[in-house]
Amino acid sequence: MSGIRTTSAAPVGWVTVKSFEQLYAELAEKATTRPEGSGTVAQLDAGVHAIGKKIVEEAAEVWMAAEYESNAEAAEEISQLLYHLQVLMLAKGISLDDVYAHL
Repeated sequence: MSGIRTTSAAPVGWVTVKSFEQLYAELAEKATTRPEGSGTVAQLDAGVHAIGKKIVEEAAEVWMAAEYESNAEAAEEISQLLYHLQVLMLAKGISLDDVYAHL
């Protein structure tokens, strides 16, 4: 048996992954506790402009990966874009519910 599971108790052969909500909670915790050496904290300290530039860079990498690379590489780039979008959300005080209200 193989597959993907979003819980911590994954059967053998399954990959445990984070959900969008779990990632947001993890990043929010880092924003609050500010662990030393955290890339998330560094991004938050850099501010909205720097985070926005990173989002534009990551979006371009998603596009290029989708055009010229494998689906796995495109998925990795998409995950990085989602991370930076969530960092921007935290920097601006935008909650998941704020975003979900517009979906």
